[in-house]
Amino acid sequence: MEKSSRIPGLHKMTIEERIEAVKAFADLSSDEAALLGRCSVLDLNTADRMIENVIGTFEIPLGVVPNMVVNSREVLVPLAVEESSVIAALANAAKMVRSGGGFFTSSSAPIMIAQIQTVDIADPFAAKVKILERREEIILKANEQDPILVKLGGGCRDIEVRVVDTVKGPMVITHILVDTRDAMGANAVNTMAEALAPSIEEWTGGKVFLRILSNLADRRIARARCLVKKDAISPGPEVIDGIINAWAFADADPYRAATNNKGIMNGISSLVLATGNDYRAIEAGAHAYAARTGKYRALAQWEKDSDGNLVGSLELPLAMGLVGGATAIHPMAKLIVKVLGVKTATELAEITAAVGLGQNLSALRALSSEGIQKGHMTLHAKNIAVMVGAEGDEIELVAKKLAEEGKVRVDRAEEILKQLRNP
Repeated sequence: MEKSSRIPGLHKMTIEERIEAVKAFADLSSDEAALLGRCSVLDLNTADRMIENVIGTFEIPLGVVPNMVVNSREVLVPLAVEESSVIAALANAAKMVRSGGGFFTSSSAPIMIAQIQTVDIADPFAAKVKILERREEIILKANEQDPILVKLGGGCRDIEVRVVDTVKGPMVITHILVDTRDAMGANAVNTMAEALAPSIEEWTGGKVFLRILSNLADRRIARARCLVKKDAISPGPEVIDGIINAWAFADADPYRAATNNKGIMNGISSLVLATGNDYRAIEAGAHAYAARTGKYRALAQWEKDSDGNLVGSLELPLAMGLVGGATAIHPMAKLIVKVLGVKTATELAEITAAVGLGQNLSALRALSSEGIQKGHMTLHAKNIAVMVGAEGDEIELVAKKLAEEGKVRVDRAEEILKQLRNP
């Protein structure tokens, strides 16, 4: 039977029913599925090997997004996120995107950049040329630091050298460009940069200080695009112009762009976190990329095609890995990779880009129609109900009343709960 991530009524299922649905979709064993229903999956001994001064573990909700189709493949996407409506919003967007065949993605090679900073050089432009003259020697020496990476088809591919003006004078910055394959690659490129530092000092007569990767991984780009048929968009095709106007506002105004891009990262960072990748690095790279023209702009673009359908596209650096780091250690991260059905870091990055584009679609659609607060506050009302002490059926009753009144506040929730208990 052909798999489909289209699971009607997923949000109405019990936790046990949802786990069973994911188990069936991803062919999980009973032991693997049991992890999804168990708290504290990360044991303290493992946590103690991951970071310093461990005193426990901290959990946030893990949900699953249905309806996703990426490159004609049905995908269930687990997200680790504490914010209400992120998962519901993406599921709704993915459902609309199915009208145009789902998300289509592509990516560049997994190239990471390490920077070697050299200062106190009297003739920086001549020093730049001296370094470039040693290109083959640099590549060879860099690759000697990680023969396993080279054996897997990766390794240092090229170099580039820049003279950067700073308040401390000109600095010569050497970039080594390294294909890190299925690793995020920080350790590999940093080791190579460290090994090259003495030679660069010798060739230039300068002093090397920093030798470290850049999180602006603009050679490691993931792209996603989608088409939403005009008759499939909710609440109707008239909202398409509103979506494009909202995007144009974000692209022109950094104040709007910051919130627009935060919405994109709601989905991306949640998937990055769920897979044990470095969400801080991804966030830094994405926002730096948004400002690459000298002005902070919207990461995604939205247009209308000749038939009046909505067309979206997104490209951004996504330095994600499947080997090394928490991805290879955390049992839940490994399980989530299995649910996603990805075999390479490139596949993972491409699905992540699709998630970001879908998240943006949902946010812009809501802003252009009923407003962002309607759906968000309906879900948030449940949190408020729990906060004031509602239990069992009381939670739904208090949340429903708050949403109907449009007063999702703690004081009103307390009043409603009191009335329920003392009619």
